[in-house]
Amino acid sequence: MIAGRVLHRLAERDRAEVEAAARVAPVKAQVAGRAVLLIPHRGDAPDETGLPDDYRKILAIVRAADGPVQVRAVGEELGLEVGLRGKLEPLRAKMTKLADRGWLHKRLDGRFTARR
Repeated sequence: MIAGRVLHRLAERDRAEVEAAARVAPVKAQVAGRAVLLIPHRGDAPDETGLPDDYRKILAIVRAADGPVQVRAVGEELGLEVGLRGKLEPLRAKMTKLADRGWLHKRLDGRFTARR
């Protein structure tokens, strides 16, 4: 009886630790056998600490800009080879994902702004 209660408490503690870690660390999932990071919706995360580092850098660059920014400008700030279109496409996908999740706003002209 006592052993059962101890095991139950340990299981509750482990579950609480896992839930706390999930709130801080980006969630990983399997898609087509590959591990991918899930980007939380802005409303689900209290701040950007739940985002992976590269997404937080993108968000900081867009927030620091005076106005709407192009993907190329963010790529330059990150030190990417902006002369090659193929190098910017992964960045464009990340910025679009941030816009889809409510962290950024994608304008009709293709530029991005930070949501306040």
